[in-house]
Amino acid sequence: MEANIRETKLNDITHLGIRLTVGVIFLVHGIGKTANPGFGGFLSSLGLPAEMAPLIALAEIVPGILLIIGVLSRIASSLLSIIMIGAILHVKKAQTLTGGQGAYEFELILLAANLAIITMGPGRVSIAHMAKKIPRFLH
Repeated sequence: MEANIRETKLNDITHLGIRLTVGVIFLVHGIGKTANPGFGGFLSSLGLPAEMAPLIALAEIVPGILLIIGVLSRIASSLLSIIMIGAILHVKKAQTLTGGQGAYEFELILLAANLAIITMGPGRVSIAHMAKKIPRFLH
């Protein structure tokens, strides 16, 4: 006997929902970082050069857009997973899971969602699936 995940409309809606949620969260956070002049100072307080602020913002905005439209979702989620690991270990210093300063539960949930997107792919409601010319491993 073999376990099969059936391709149903509910699966399609779930893939789309996870992709849209994660994509919108990162898009909004990335845009917020470009609009915040104090973000460079925050990076400096962490020991990172302030010049990295636009790069970090772009590293959230571009993959967020790719997740929303459903192109290169696995690559986008891989990049966002690296960002979340950095946020948990370097920014939050993995101090406490919940509550207070240094809590990283939100980042951990986003990391788990990105890992789910990496393993599941974008789903059938995506440009990558509709185009059919993009190699499957790039979905």
